[in-house]
Amino acid sequence: MSRIIIKNALLINEGKSFVSDLSILNGRIEKIDTSIDLPGEEINGEGKWLIPGIIDDQVHFREPGLTHKANIKTESHAAVAGGTTSFMEMPNTKPNALTQELLQDKYDIASACSPANYSFFMGAGNDNIEEVLKTDHTQVCGIKIFMGSSTGNMLVDNRTTLENIFSKSPMLIATHCEDEATVRANTQAYIEKYGQDIPIKYHPIIRNVEACYLSSSMAVDLAKKHNTRLHILHISTAKELELFEKGPIENKRITSEVCVHHLYFNANQYDEMGTKIKCNPAIKSVENQSALLPALLDDRLDIIATDHAPHTQDEKNNPYTNAPSGLPLVQHSLNVMLDFYDRGLISLEKIVEKMCHAPAKCFHVVNRGFIREGYAADLVLIDPNKSFTVNKSNILYKCAWSPLEGKQFNQTVTHTFVNGNLVYENGRFSKGLYGQRMEFNPF
Repeated sequence: MSRIIIKNALLINEGKSFVSDLSILNGRIEKIDTSIDLPGEEINGEGKWLIPGIIDDQVHFREPGLTHKANIKTESHAAVAGGTTSFMEMPNTKPNALTQELLQDKYDIASACSPANYSFFMGAGNDNIEEVLKTDHTQVCGIKIFMGSSTGNMLVDNRTTLENIFSKSPMLIATHCEDEATVRANTQAYIEKYGQDIPIKYHPIIRNVEACYLSSSMAVDLAKKHNTRLHILHISTAKELELFEKGPIENKRITSEVCVHHLYFNANQYDEMGTKIKCNPAIKSVENQSALLPALLDDRLDIIATDHAPHTQDEKNNPYTNAPSGLPLVQHSLNVMLDFYDRGLISLEKIVEKMCHAPAKCFHVVNRGFIREGYAADLVLIDPNKSFTVNKSNILYKCAWSPLEGKQFNQTVTHTFVNGNLVYENGRFSKGLYGQRMEFNPF
């Protein structure tokens, strides 16, 4: 690789912002200095922001088996266009990634098409503990348990099965927490009242606060009992916040994630947005939404992610009980958080901490998530004065829609580097440049 030098960008990293040059050589950050005078290709970063590549710890790219909705190639391209340079993908594909062979199949697909770095969660089911325990924790981001309904044989809500997994796994366990019995009872009650076409406004009542808290509190109890490394995904309620402690993420055994849609949307928008914002856990009341950002700022919530989960528009247009849950978000997650910055609600440094540094710390990612000399050159340049509006012409998801259509954002990602390669520049992708399998230090 030839050297690349980014000149005079505002570098935002590890709680500080300062104008600096940065050089990239052989896929790594070579030097950070106020003035770098070395031979190489120069990129003018004056007036732009330079941040580490975002690490999204929860996406659903739908491959294999559900590729009419999305695939690893399309969604990873959307990711890098939005500043996400590394993703961790979920096992509820078809077939579910419940064996080492099926898990490896996904790595093989990504290696041949993804411009972003990648890792894939090993799925925990009701009867695959032997396969789970074969997982190499230096090569796989974690174990995923759906303590609420999911695709195929992935619902695990039996206490004995959960005890077995929590007590034996040396790896990080990530959980989707909703109490299945509560959700099923509520669903049946509303079907009896409305039939299959339940008004969408009842979604956060069917998948309610109690369902989330019952499951999350069980996961926390299990983790404390067995000293398990637990990470609870997509927290959506104020009540669940009492389960988490403030403080540096590196000091915690139990951590939490919040998703951009739970920060951005609330239940008052169901009448306008309909099933476009139907997701699990549900987008809830203003009172729950308004509790999340303060908890992010005081570090009860540790990571910002997307839970990117595309479905076709035709699928989403079905009546309530047949309309699938999930939103496509990975292309615009940074823009959503920068919208909060524009409103004075969060600093740039905190956004970088929660989207870049914290995921790297949480999962013990090797040499990523920070702008440091010697680290992988996963970097994003942002033009803070270049606005755009989300519309059909610039949406890169295979499903070709976004719940953010019509929204104007004030900043634009102009350059994305992955392992020192310029994979995205001003709307254009470099062909034949693929990311790497992420590696992890043991817990």
